[in-house]
Amino acid sequence: MKILDVCCGGRLFYFEPDSPLVTFMDTRKGEVEFSPGRTINIEPDVVGDFRRIPFNAEAYDMVVFDPPHLIYAGKNSWLAKKYGTLSKDAWKSDIRTGFSECFRVLKPDGILVFKWNTDQIPLRDVLSLAIHKPLFGDKRGKTYWIIFVKE
Repeated sequence: MKILDVCCGGRLFYFEPDSPLVTFMDTRKGEVEFSPGRTINIEPDVVGDFRRIPFNAEAYDMVVFDPPHLIYAGKNSWLAKKYGTLSKDAWKSDIRTGFSECFRVLKPDGILVFKWNTDQIPLRDVLSLAIHKPLFGDKRGKTYWIIFVKE
């Protein structure tokens, strides 16, 4: 099984953050202090942008796509430092391109795991940008885990 996480950040939701199954990618690298004395290390295997994934088509069995969810956050806010932000003007284009890129590197019958928090942008607005329909996912709360299968 080959897994690609295209926005790994600090690998915060992983039970095994050093899994050899996963190639970790992020645009950032290094230690980030998000509040006094509290830091996270962002150490991707590959520094890259989810809008231009630097891998061949159909290279992965599973892709994890947990992009930034915020368009309104102060540049120095702890949320922006910890999770990153999207451009208020380009977020739709960026997420649409991200979905396309994730599906491009995903093998046929591969699984895309998509995570989204609806604090600022509704889930329906984001899912309308995907080129495939989701198979299933959590339908309650503010943070959603959605599963797609590339047919």
